Amino acid sequence: MLIFIALLYVCVASGLIWLVLFPGGRAWVSRGVFNVRGLFARRAPAWHHARRQSGAALEEAATDWRARIVDGARRHRMLLAVGVPVILVPSLLALALSKPGMLPVYESSNALPDEQIAALLAGEQLVPPVALPPDVFTTREVELVRPMLVGASRNWGLLHPDFSARLLLAFKIMKEQHGYEMALLEGYRSPARQDELANAGGHVTNARAFQSWHQYGLAADCAFLRDGKLVISEKDPWAMRGYQLYGQVAESLGLTWGGRWQMMDFGHIELRMRGVMRR
Repeated sequence: MLIFIALLYVCVASGLIWLVLFPGGRAWVSRGVFNVRGLFARRAPAWHHARRQSGAALEEAATDWRARIVDGARRHRMLLAVGVPVILVPSLLALALSKPGMLPVYESSNALPDEQIAALLAGEQLVPPVALPPDVFTTREVELVRPMLVGASRNWGLLHPDFSARLLLAFKIMKEQHGYEMALLEGYRSPARQDELANAGGHVTNARAFQSWHQYGLAADCAFLRDGKLVISEKDPWAMRGYQLYGQVAESLGLTWGGRWQMMDFGHIELRMRGVMRR
């Protein structure tokens, strides 16, 4: 789809530049329109005669067009040498350097977990952890890193069942294999809260209502518990190591990890399901 859009852009831009810069091009288009109108304006009695001559006329016209194009290219070769790269290079660079995940409407296909993970998802029914005391989310460190966390929802029942199962399995793997105890900071997010966070600035989020997977119960922001306290800051080496492991575990479960984004969000994971987000 991206390639088709880029080619369409190149064709349209080239055609517009040709019409604007080359008077011969405008004249050629005018003659073409006039000739087409003339063909259709012929009366029925003259149609048979026109049909016999149309082959020769089209061949002559094609020859004339080729000659005009070659002649125009020769006369304006310097302009073409500058204009063609100006049109092509931005499109080609955009295709080569862009990542699909950067596109706002991009919905990746669900990554297939390996057989062991698939078996765990199908066979083990995990339950959400016990809710943490509210004061865990109101410490000075938490307020400095996530000042708007007090109004966040941590209700596991509002998450999509498939996403909830993968998130719980990620928590289990992080604890049993890596020694990190995870905590859910925010799961489902109402459209009103999404707009409130967006209004706080781009350092919080760039997504407005219904532009985030949180509104569909398919995203979660998580952090770590150490000695009964939340550790969110990425400046903590222990936490940063945990985020890297968390990203690997999440991706092995077919989830998208925010740590790979241009605006990194290490504690964020989401499950992108086709046909859910409508923009």
